[in-house]
Parts: sequence; structure tokens; C-alpha cells
Amino acid sequence: MEQDVLLAGSVNGASQDYGSLSGKEHGGAPGSGRRRSCTERDADAEELYIQQAVVLIEDAIQYRSINHRVDARSLRLYRWYYSRICQWGLGLTIAVLLLLAFVERPSSLSISSDPRHHSSPWEPPCGLTESIEMVCLLIFSLDLAVKGYLIGWEEFRKSKWLIGYTVVLSFSIIDWVLSVSMVCDEKLRVRRILRPFFLLQNSSMMKKTLKCIKRTLPEIASVILLLALHLCLFTMIGMLLFAKSEDPKNNGEWKLHFRDLPNSLTSLLVLLTTANNPDVMIPAYSLNRAYSIFFITFSVIGTYCLMNLLTAIIYNQFRGYLLLSVQTSIIRRRLGIRAAFQVLSCQGVQQAAEEHVAVDLVLKVMSRVQMKSYYREAITKEAHKYADVGYMDREQFRKIFDELDKDCIKEHPPLPQYSSPVLQRLQVVFSHYFLTIVGNAVALANVMCICTVLVLNAERSTTERDNYTIEIINLCFILYYLSEMSVKIFAFGFKGYLSYSNNIFDGFVTILLLVLQITIYVTYRLPYSHWDPSTQSAMSLWEMVRLINMLIVFRFLRIIPDIKLMALVASTLFDLVKNLRAFAGILMVVYYVFAVIGIWLFEGAIKPPSEMSVLSNSSMENITSNFSMECGTYEQLEYWPNNFNDFAAAIILLYNVMIVNNWQAFMEAYSRYTTEWSKIYFVCWWLTSSVMWVNLFVAVILENFIYKWDRSHSCSVTDVERIRYETSVQLMFREQIQEPTEEELLCQLNQHPHLHLHW
Repeated sequence: MEQDVLLAGSVNGASQDYGSLSGKEHGGAPGSGRRRSCTERDADAEELYIQQAVVLIEDAIQYRSINHRVDARSLRLYRWYYSRICQWGLGLTIAVLLLLAFVERPSSLSISSDPRHHSSPWEPPCGLTESIEMVCLLIFSLDLAVKGYLIGWEEFRKSKWLIGYTVVLSFSIIDWVLSVSMVCDEKLRVRRILRPFFLLQNSSMMKKTLKCIKRTLPEIASVILLLALHLCLFTMIGMLLFAKSEDPKNNGEWKLHFRDLPNSLTSLLVLLTTANNPDVMIPAYSLNRAYSIFFITFSVIGTYCLMNLLTAIIYNQFRGYLLLSVQTSIIRRRLGIRAAFQVLSCQGVQQAAEEHVAVDLVLKVMSRVQMKSYYREAITKEAHKYADVGYMDREQFRKIFDELDKDCIKEHPPLPQYSSPVLQRLQVVFSHYFLTIVGNAVALANVMCICTVLVLNAERSTTERDNYTIEIINLCFILYYLSEMSVKIFAFGFKGYLSYSNNIFDGFVTILLLVLQITIYVTYRLPYSHWDPSTQSAMSLWEMVRLINMLIVFRFLRIIPDIKLMALVASTLFDLVKNLRAFAGILMVVYYVFAVIGIWLFEGAIKPPSEMSVLSNSSMENITSNFSMECGTYEQLEYWPNNFNDFAAAIILLYNVMIVNNWQAFMEAYSRYTTEWSKIYFVCWWLTSSVMWVNLFVAVILENFIYKWDRSHSCSVTDVERIRYETSVQLMFREQIQEPTEEELLCQLNQHPHLHLHW
């Protein structure tokens, strides 16, 4: 676990205490040359304490390390650096730099990646992408300089990530200079493979996830070694079983899959992923059915036992290390809050038993802290409970910030009040859950009508279909949806209606459906059938009807919140979008690196024969008269668009290999066109993406779903709808997290490199 130390407040090179201030402080406080106690501090000194507390609390909220300067000027720079506009600007810079790979040579700006199409991509002129890249590198240089200043040299040299940031940035600038000096004619841009580092170092969660993966590697390596032994053992057995015989009719298995050691290893490795099953055993199985025992035994042990064991080990180990990472984040939060209390209490020269902080001062600080409004309201409400006493001690101060660890429950506005008894009865009817059930039944009937029409019109062209009948049916359903939306607004009020996420979705789709229906009637004046298909406008009647039906199908998703298990699964998927950003970022980094390496190794390696260079309407037999294609190969399957000729095509090819369906076709093709050693590249990518990352993904899904299931197992459907789960990685492991002790916090406070506290 990384050690978290407190922020430092260096003033003109001098160290500044919370409990006492030096005479040469940046705040311009008087009293130069003498130390002042808390009772003697003036307004400027108190303002500095408030600024320090504000920043420390913001660090605690964001789980940031508080190891930075806390003098007045540095605090202003620090808050500006972590402002939304600066962080968005830095993120945009990283995105622009990474996206340059799609524009740089070889450019991906072409309609098709198929080399049989002679569509030359647009190539940027020399200096265009280089200029954009230099602007990005200058911004990163400024970012590094600001970070270095804020934490100080002593802490800078302790940070491996910042040292790596410096090295990567320096190397990138040097490589950029070489590229410009060679007038963009260099064959190898090494800095391209270093670009993902800028994404990694800018995300603390990605750093923690990467650290967890690094610590999990030994356990993963042990299972992969066992898989390798299993593969080698069965490879040798297979080469003995399917050795070349005197009868050529019995050599099918040997010829196709066990000719030599590399071929045998490759065949069984692909069988481990089930991509070539049952093709790999058909030649032997056709001779003797007993040979199937060999392949079935190999698959059962390797695919179903060892591969699933690998998933279990990754889940167990990664979950433990992720818990340690979350523990570090919690320590950072508690440390920031403890430091903020020490700043506000200014008890550095008093007895610990007398430590307290004024409630008015806490409220003043909270009014300046940048945080979500509902957290601010909750903390402020807790602080007001101590208003009668006028102050709070250390434990009370800590407890008011426990609101940060709580979920946000979405409260719906109260129902509107109607004086008329008739309106009150109608409000009870229209707000009843039965109306939602009826609406779901109507949506189901609507979808069934669409399915029926699609089945009846499956063999008809768009001009032969009876669009008028389906338009009348759609109109009836849309009128019901519109009336349902109206009565719900009447029952719940406009704000109450919008407080339900499914109502927002229903209302949005209903309005779109109504607008499209009105557009159809205005354009074609239905139901009068005087529409001439030959005089179509920009959007034909069929296209409008199809768009309406697509929206209706989407509206059927409204049933999800009303089925408990389905709502649980759907909410898990939505939470994955939030919690898997670090995993997705690391996967994007891996994709980026492998795509760049693939372009370096295999760009232009596969070229279609000249007979296939020009596509025509002639038959395939005529096109390939001088080119024979073996069944199941890269050429026969027409995988030509899957190549490493540009960055976008490389990304798609890597994705296809990660899915492992027919990935042996790519591996075999590039080994034929280049060298047998190219298989190492594809095997490494398979291990990295399909074996490691997919199993990590499964581990996080399991952890997320188990957490949600345990939490909402006793909830009703209305509870699932009422509560908006704000699931985060920290909340997932809340019960397993151990709170740091006061001694641990004080130990880290005393290790602050710039700020010296007196207890």
C-alpha cells in the first residue's frame, strides 16, 4: 500500500505550520520575524487557514493525495489546476494526441480498409499532425511543471509516475524533433507507442487498477504455466498418435494439424479456445471414433478446468488487491479530513483534550468547498446539530463527513393537491401502480403487432407493403401513450413526473412518436391512399414508419424497472459503465500499443493477388481462375479488410482476434506471408485480451452483481425504482474496509514534508 502524506505549505522556501505561521508568509500577514499563537492570528492568517481547510476537504472528497503546498499562492494554483475546465482541457489534450493515430501515416481516412479497393486515403501534409502533437506536448510540459511545483522536489523524485512522465515526455519531444528534421519521412515513430502513458498517468483509478493487475500477475502466470505444460504434454501425445504412416489415406490429421511441432502447438492452442472445434479432429475421427477421446480429454482439462480455474484465481486475487486499493483511498479521505480539522482548530500548541472547531467556521468552509449539492446539504445539516454548543470536537467533525460515504436517495416531489373530490379520486386512480401495468401490457401488444406485420411483410418489398394499415395501428397506440403521459402529469405534477427516469424516457419517446406521426400526415395526407412511391421525398413513408416502429420497440424497455430481477441486471449494467472506466482505459491502452506494434510489423504484409485487385460483377470462379484458395483460410473467407495497413483496421483486427472466433485464420495467414514468429504476436494478444482482461472483466461483473444482489434482495420493485443506487468501488467494499486509527493518521501527519505540526 502506498504511503499517503499530508500536503505541504511552503512559503518562499520556508516551512509553515498549521499551529503557527512564520513572519514571511505569502498571505502578507503582519508580524514578520515572530511567531504568533492561534489567539493572535489576524484576518489574513485566518483566511489562509480557511483556504487550507477547503482544499484539504476537496482532496478528501476526490480521494486525492494531500501531499502538496498549502501557502496562499500555491492553493490558488492548486484549485485552478484541479478546476473542471483545466481537467477537461487536459483530458481533451490526451484524447487529441491519441486520436492522431487515425490521421497520421498510414491514414485511416478511407471508406474501406479492403486493399482490393484502390481508394487512396487522405494523407495529411507534413507538419500538420506534428504541429498538433507539439501543442499537446507543450501542454503536458506545463502540466508536469505545475505538478512538480505543487508537490515540491522531495516528493517529485519519490513519485515513479512523475519520473516516468518526465522521461516519456522528454523522449517524445526528442523523437518529434527527429521526425521534423527528417521531413516526416521516418519509418518508425517510437513516440506513438508511448502516447498511452499520458492517459495512464492522468487517472489515479487506472494507476490503482494497473497496480492490482501487476500484483495479480504471479498467480495468473502460475496457471498459464500449467496451461503451457498441459499444451506441451498433449502436443507430444498428439504427434505420437498422429504420426505419418505409409498409407497416404491415413495421413489427414498429420498433414493438416500435426505435421511438425509449431503446427501441432498451434492447432491445440486454437482448440483450447474452441475456435477450430470440431474441424481439428475430423480427419482422425473419420478413421477411428476412439481418437475423439484425445481431443475431448484435452478440451475438458484445458478449456473447462484450467481456463475456469484461471477465472476463479483472477477473481479471488484481484478482488483482494482492489480492496487494498480502496483501503488506500479511504485513508486518503480520512487523512484529509483529519488535517482539515487540525487546520481549523489550530491547536498545534494546545492540549489535545481542548481541540475543537467552531461550527460557524465549519459552515463558512463548507460554503466554499466544491462538491455535489446534496452532499453539501447533508454535511451542513449535520453541522447545524452542534449550533447550540457552538463548536464540535474531532470525532464530531469526522462524523459529519460520513455523509460522503452514504448513498444518495432520490426523493420525489409531493403530489399536487386538488380541492375537488372528483380530481382527488382521479389522482388516486392515475397514480396507482395498476396504470403502469396496463401501460406495459399495451406496450407489449404494440410490439406484438409490429412483429406480426414484420412476419407478414417479410417477403414483400418496401413499395409492396401496406404502410397505411400499420400507420393507423401506430396512431392508436400513440394516442394511448399520449393520454397516459397526460394523466401521469396530472397525477404526479410536472416535476413529479420528471422525477422518475422511466417517465422521462417514456415522455421523450412519446413526443418523438407524435412529431413523426404528424409529419407523416402532413406529408402524405393519410389515410387517403394517393401516395405515389415514385415521388418520394427526402424521407419516404416506409422510412418514417420504420423509424416510428423502432422507437416503439425502444419504448418497450419501460418494463425493465418493473421486473425486479431485470431491474437488478439493468442497474448492474449501468453501474458497470461508471465503474469500468479504469478497466476500459487500460484495455484501450493495450489496444493502442498492440495496434501500433502490429502496424510496425505487418503493414502491407498481405497483398491480394492481381486477379482480385479489381472487383467486378463477374463470378468468383472467373476472378480466381489463377488463384486457388483453401477452404477456411484468410483468402477463402475474404478477410482482406482485416489487416494492419492503418490504425483503424488494426483495432478491428485485434478485436476479432479477442473474440477468438476464427482467430487461427489471421494467425495462419500472417505466418505464411511473413514468418512463423508472427504467431507469437497473436498469442501474446490472445493472452492479454481474451485470457487476462476478459477474466478481469468477469471478476468485476461478479463483484458488482453480488453486491447489488445482496443489497436489494429484500427490496420490492417499488424500492428498486425509488432508490437510485450510487454504486462505486468504494461503496462495494464498504463492509470490508478497516478505518484507520488515530495513531496511524497522526503518524502520517507528522511525516508531512512541508508542514510541521506541534502536538
